Amino acid sequence: MTKHKKSENYLDLVFEHNPAFRYEESESGEITIFVENKGVFNRLMQRFFGKPKVSKIHLEEFGNFIWKQIDGTQNVNLISEKVHEKFAEKAEPLIPRLVQYFKILESNSFITRKSI
Repeated sequence: MTKHKKSENYLDLVFEHNPAFRYEESESGEITIFVENKGVFNRLMQRFFGKPKVSKIHLEEFGNFIWKQIDGTQNVNLISEKVHEKFAEKAEPLIPRLVQYFKILESNSFITRKSI
């Protein structure tokens, strides 16, 4: 007997911010994520090459909007509808672009999947 693995629809997934990363929103609405550079290699780079202890990741226009929508309650599909409402044709091709953006945020551990 074989078990069928249920394929997941990425648009149904719900994400939330990873509390391990601190972020700030400026008065103009721009999001900056702070990444602490830990580990032996990073300490050597900091000591000998003046690299920062904390890197700042500044999100662009779409990223700022999307980041604010990630709240642990909205799935990717609902967020895509909101992105389309705000940016219209400027966001096209919306779904592939949005899914890739979420995958990048997730691969960097900035967001995590919320269990439903």
